[in-house]
Amino acid sequence: MLSLATFSYAPPAKTAEVHPDRVKQLEDIASKKPLWTAKAHPRFATQAPGASKPLLGVTGDWKADIEEKIASGEIHRYQGKANFVAPDDFDSAEAFPACAKTIGDIRDQSNCGCCWAFAGAEAASDRMCIATNATLQMPLSAQDVCFCSSFNGCGGGQISTPWSYIARTGAVTGGQYQGSGPFGSGFCSDFTLPHCHHHGPQGSDPYPAEGDPGCPSERSPQCPKSCDSSAAGSHASFSDDKYTFSGRTQSASGEADIQQMIMEGGPVETAFTVYTDFEDYAGGIYHHVSGGMAGGHAVKFVGWGVDGGVKYWKVANSWNPYWGESGYFRIQRGNNEGGIESGVVGSAADATWSKASLVGAGIV
Repeated sequence: MLSLATFSYAPPAKTAEVHPDRVKQLEDIASKKPLWTAKAHPRFATQAPGASKPLLGVTGDWKADIEEKIASGEIHRYQGKANFVAPDDFDSAEAFPACAKTIGDIRDQSNCGCCWAFAGAEAASDRMCIATNATLQMPLSAQDVCFCSSFNGCGGGQISTPWSYIARTGAVTGGQYQGSGPFGSGFCSDFTLPHCHHHGPQGSDPYPAEGDPGCPSERSPQCPKSCDSSAAGSHASFSDDKYTFSGRTQSASGEADIQQMIMEGGPVETAFTVYTDFEDYAGGIYHHVSGGMAGGHAVKFVGWGVDGGVKYWKVANSWNPYWGESGYFRIQRGNNEGGIESGVVGSAADATWSKASLVGAGIV
């Protein structure tokens, strides 16, 4: 973990290489002495603040969308115990070690605004694994969720959409681009857009930047109707590879209820407002100090902790493991930073997960 005692700002060797507006933003961040490290990242420094907008796919007011679905009965409001006292530190991968591989799968949404589908598919994979005691430990397909649950695809969606889709029709399995990532290949529908450079602080990100050859312009592939040629075994049949849950979809808001929901059933999907200073995040506990609003972004809550007396959430992003703190970031907890505590979504801890074909046949 990074020490909170010092703030570091490392300007590039040649100031002329950095967009003047970004230079001003970095200088402004440094003057505020925040709890996190800012950096002008390679292949990003030449762009003005706000370049992350194509990746920020939560459209509209996600809080209002959740409330509407609670009012209609599609989502149930999670009610935690009034006397609940959370531990100072909690990490889902440590609490549910049999599902640590799933929980630690940091994916890459490419140059596509389908963060809402990635965070949903990731959290659903985690909660399915935990609910079945790792009997069903496999990645659910962001390709299926992004391009089949919504006509917008890369154009954006809501954090409630993946859960409605998975509960209604199920999602097939699918890993990262060309079978990369901890699960490898052999699943039904891997993500088809290649990895992109997301301005990670390590400087060793091997992927091309957005807009460069190899990183596609934003676009939405067609909804898959069959499995990839690399799919094997039980994952080779699109209709038979759908996984779903029977039970409630829940939403919690506020620090204590979100903590309880995570402790009971694992990671959950959430969203927050991204400001342009987040583009320069390189580690530490993020809180907004500079720049204007860039858009809404969906991510996955995996746990929380305390560092130097400052409470934080541990959050998995979908900008590949080279970004942030090995694909994660920490953000202040307890003050609803960027609206991140306004409403999380996930299947109930007691939901029953199985193949959709078994549910349709009345077997489960």
